[in-house]
Amino acid sequence: MRAWRRLLVLTVMPALAACAPALHEPPPLAALGGAPARPRVETPATAGVDRVLGEAEAGFARRPDVQAVEMALELFLAAARADETRVEGLLGAARTLAWLVEHEPSGARRAALATEAVHACQWCLRQAPASIDCKYRLALALGQQARERQSTGADALPRIVSLLEEVILAAPRLDEAGGHRVLGLVLLRAPGWPAGPGDPEAALEHARAADALVPDNPGNLLVLGEALAANASPGEARVAYERAGQLAQAKAAGGDPDAREQAEAAARALKALR
Repeated sequence: MRAWRRLLVLTVMPALAACAPALHEPPPLAALGGAPARPRVETPATAGVDRVLGEAEAGFARRPDVQAVEMALELFLAAARADETRVEGLLGAARTLAWLVEHEPSGARRAALATEAVHACQWCLRQAPASIDCKYRLALALGQQARERQSTGADALPRIVSLLEEVILAAPRLDEAGGHRVLGLVLLRAPGWPAGPGDPEAALEHARAADALVPDNPGNLLVLGEALAANASPGEARVAYERAGQLAQAKAAGGDPDAREQAEAAARALKALR
């Protein structure tokens, strides 16, 4: 998951005043993909799954073309339905749904898409209980769902932290050090004790760890900048944001589909420091 906007906002925790379960029994795998306003792709034969997955990846690479991403999602889900022994389609669907949530203007549909991502990740873990990729995607999906359905936040927050801690232990470099990066954001934005685990100092430790594991990554530098600012180090934060913007602009010029949003996020962060 490289889109900065998605990582920037998915861990904004609600006030946690109300409480509802973050996880419910997901619909049957064959029924995934029932969100409104999307075409349903015919499920391919098992032998065609690799072809469909390739088409889905190609479509997702066309972002920010929303229609292409919508079609990629349906292709990923078709692949998942075609061969229930594999999780690539479910993981691809979770990535694609996360992007769509961040580019959907309708609040009701964002909530539906976020919950659909949670369901895809639940099926991913049912089919591959030890998969660290499935656990990582579930942590991100729960974060988006908590933002869009605020009543689920209290139940989701400890699950998210636990899942990300597993990711850090098992695969610290997954998604460009995503475990450290996202947990840093959670600790920056979650309520502090006793309401939650919010801890700016611990967040800075995770942000530094992400940057050390995968240096020169705009997303990691953006989180590092935010953590430095939260720990009363605006000068160092400025350096991190400037570096993130420079790297993102270079990546955008090279065709990275997510880098433009990272560059814009860095510019906004720098402006807020002034």
